[in-house]
Amino acid sequence: MGLVWGASFLFMKIALDGVSFGQVAWSRLVLGGLTLGLIVAVSRPRVAGGPVLPREASVWLHFLVIAVTGCVLPHLLFAWAEQYVSSGLASIYNAVTPIMTALMATLAFRVERLARVQVFGVLVGIVGVIVIIAPWQYSELSGDLWGQLACLGAALSYGFTFGYTRRYLSGRPIAGATFAFMNIGIGGAIMLALTPVLAWQPVELTVPIVLCLVTLGALGTGLAYIWHINVLRAWGPTTTSTVTYVTPVVGVSLGVLVLAETFSWHEPAGAALVLGGILLTQRRSRRRLRTGPTGTAPGGDALSSKHGRTGRVAR
Repeated sequence: MGLVWGASFLFMKIALDGVSFGQVAWSRLVLGGLTLGLIVAVSRPRVAGGPVLPREASVWLHFLVIAVTGCVLPHLLFAWAEQYVSSGLASIYNAVTPIMTALMATLAFRVERLARVQVFGVLVGIVGVIVIIAPWQYSELSGDLWGQLACLGAALSYGFTFGYTRRYLSGRPIAGATFAFMNIGIGGAIMLALTPVLAWQPVELTVPIVLCLVTLGALGTGLAYIWHINVLRAWGPTTTSTVTYVTPVVGVSLGVLVLAETFSWHEPAGAALVLGGILLTQRRSRRRLRTGPTGTAPGGDALSSKHGRTGRVAR
């Protein structure tokens, strides 16, 4: 996931040479939804003999929420931001996701509790973000600053989605491929409905741009989300979000090697603080012990074993 999603920032940057930011996000979700829909149609994944797709209206409503907050909004925000910031810097901001996830999982959804060292890690991460932004450089709201704020908004949206998924969906008997298809597929349906607003503009397609868009959709927003859902359900939101250790390394490396991007001193310094904060927040959180009548945690997961992992998820 880290390799695929790290390269996604380069693919977005290249694609923006021929299509709009809305078309980049539109392509990701529509192509990703089609890829996952094909996988589900062929494999017909089921859990415990249940239906391929859930039937409860409340479950579909939850998927609508995470489709908006985990797909539509962050994909639009990152694509828009990369008009003003480098692909490497966008990938660095994506690394803020575990910090946002820790805050959301703890404060908003209460599926985890942070120890003191984890709280300190969150604070270190916030300081790192401030160093990356370098507010002392701006006398006015420039496009570069707005781009960085958009990246932060995307990371916040991802953090919300991690916590929301753990609280309301991760414990439900839905196969990983079906879970990913409903998430991305609903996001793709929303994009199709927004086509007149987001994607109805002229395009200048080249072979590299087409390849970038197809890879973003089929691999980065398709197959990678099946991996993501399985890991999220097995390990929980905060631990899963450590994929962002790898993402900025890949994103920055590709930006430098392929696009000759450069950085000021404060950007890698702030990134180091963010990653240090993530290391602290990844200390094993104290899971709530309140259980329901079936012996499950508030998010519906089986209670953790002494090694801190939840029960296996059917794939």
